[in-house]
Amino acid sequence: MIVEHRTYTLPHGTMDEYLQRYERHGLPVQLRHLGGLVGFYVSEIGPLNQVVHIWAYASMTDREKRRARLESDPDWIAFKQMNRGSFVAQEVKIMSVAPFSPQPALPPG
Repeated sequence: MIVEHRTYTLPHGTMDEYLQRYERHGLPVQLRHLGGLVGFYVSEIGPLNQVVHIWAYASMTDREKRRARLESDPDWIAFKQMNRGSFVAQEVKIMSVAPFSPQPALPPG
């Protein structure tokens, strides 16, 4: 199992608008293809104006297949267009789950 940890930094003052747009347009299509949402978080202390998504996958191959389906979905393509210019930085990490860690729920199939 792997988890993908995605951190996005938004311009000051744009968080509420982004969260509304993501919840309405981005999240439903991601859940349809990616499943496995471990959590979605907003920074409170430390680097501010950041959102973090954490997604669970059975393997890198599982992640690649799911993300390929996502990238070809017209709803996702439309969301990416409306979301263009929303971030000042993005960081993506792929991490293995330690054997003693609680295991996030995997998406079906």
